[in-house]
Amino acid sequence: MIKVGIIGFGTVGSGTYNILQKNHRIIKERTGLDIAVTKIAEINQDKLSGLNIKKDIITADAYELIHDKNVDIVVELIGGTTVAFDYIVDAIKNKKGVITANKALLAERGSEIFSLAIRYKIPIGFEASVCGGIPVIRAIKDGLVANKITGIMGILNGTSNYIMTKMTEEGKPFREVLRDAQRLGFAEQDPTYDIEGIDAAHKLCILISLSFGCKIKLSDISIKGISGIEPVDIEFAREFGYKIKLLALARKDGNELEARVEPAMIPVSHPLSSVADVFNAVYIMGDRVGPTMFYGRGAGSEPTGSAVVSDIVDIGQRLAGYIDKNAFTGLKFNKKIKIKEAERGFVPFYLRFMAQDKPGVLSQISGILAKYSISISTVIQKGRKENGYVPIVMLTHEAIEGDLKKAIKEIDTLPFIKGETICIRIEEGLS
Repeated sequence: MIKVGIIGFGTVGSGTYNILQKNHRIIKERTGLDIAVTKIAEINQDKLSGLNIKKDIITADAYELIHDKNVDIVVELIGGTTVAFDYIVDAIKNKKGVITANKALLAERGSEIFSLAIRYKIPIGFEASVCGGIPVIRAIKDGLVANKITGIMGILNGTSNYIMTKMTEEGKPFREVLRDAQRLGFAEQDPTYDIEGIDAAHKLCILISLSFGCKIKLSDISIKGISGIEPVDIEFAREFGYKIKLLALARKDGNELEARVEPAMIPVSHPLSSVADVFNAVYIMGDRVGPTMFYGRGAGSEPTGSAVVSDIVDIGQRLAGYIDKNAFTGLKFNKKIKIKEAERGFVPFYLRFMAQDKPGVLSQISGILAKYSISISTVIQKGRKENGYVPIVMLTHEAIEGDLKKAIKEIDTLPFIKGETICIRIEEGLS
């Protein structure tokens, strides 16, 4: 029997438990493993009231679970980067298999955890840390093991994708859609990590480390959220044949890595453009397999619990001797890589200025862009006036991002420009 201890009985913890109980027979038939939850650590034990769980397996002390000889695998599902780190370290030192869904912890302290796991020869499962029920971690580790991965594009946060979907479909402003998402339970009361791109960046850190074998910090990623996107930008994007998504992107060129999370326009023909509502997707380019995409629910009790159970099975098979138990299943940070500065990015851009409707405006804007070697491919000036101002929209040819920022800074000081210029990258895809 494979004996499992779960620390944290919230959304994912309860989902994991329910799957192991309800699908016990099918898991055993498919894997040959008899898996049982033998300990649950939860401070708020009201969460377990009314459930058919034996009281003698419940504790409020996570260390009691970790030190219990009747636990083979410790599943950490409490989140955070402090206490959770201590629990995982203690579990490794006590020779327990470890599973976590904690993307923030792995992004910020993963190198410490995996170095310790290597020293103690302890397998670590973290499938649920990225995109909930989508088996993208295992796909990269196993299915794409023969490939040199050259790029990753993903929609990694369900809350921001839900908001962008509703803004696109209903034409509502950001704040209104955010309130609706909070009311429906799709967004937290404090949605900062989701709407400002931090959650997606944590997940991108893990995907980068796994795909490229290098250590990367959150500060290495250029991060920008979706709160500045307006319905008018979505409408113009549609007119040009694009959709706006909060896009996580990692692109490797030689020994240099570009990593960013920010709103971007992608062609409506690209598979990621059709990923809607709370769904996630990861688009990966391998040198042998070409493009692949993994799609599904990125959060939720049972989708994420499904990913946790897949790790339990994997580690359980190692403990049972079906797989070499000494084969490490975590991240190896064995490569040094140079992070490409965001300002050196070279792509087309969408620009929207709010300008007074009078002669000479367009020529002055164009002149400043030309000064910084930025070439315009398309210009549209239309729409009703707002207090004498109209939107001027431009698409540029490929431009150096740092030069474009300098141009925009100068344009925004012009007396006939109102507010800050909206600038959105255009990402045509990976090659």
